Amino acid sequence: MLPTLRAGQLVLFMARPAAVGDIVMVRHDGLEKIKRIARLEHGRIYLLGDNPEVSTDSRNFGWIGQENIRGVLYWPKQHSMV
Repeated sequence: MLPTLRAGQLVLFMARPAAVGDIVMVRHDGLEKIKRIARLEHGRIYLLGDNPEVSTDSRNFGWIGQENIRGVLYWPKQHSMV
């Protein structure tokens, strides 16, 4: 999630409804991933990383179910890039 989040940075996620532009932690293919919600439709989310040249995101694995969201970034406060 560079440049928004750095490796090793302490982050806090909270269980709350997610919206387009939110950074979320999701469970996908047995891994926890941190991505930004680019689109939200019919219970599915389309995720993008903030560094598209190196990010593996919905452009690679497609839409995933909203039930895979484990939390929405609470701290540090984010500035929407969408």
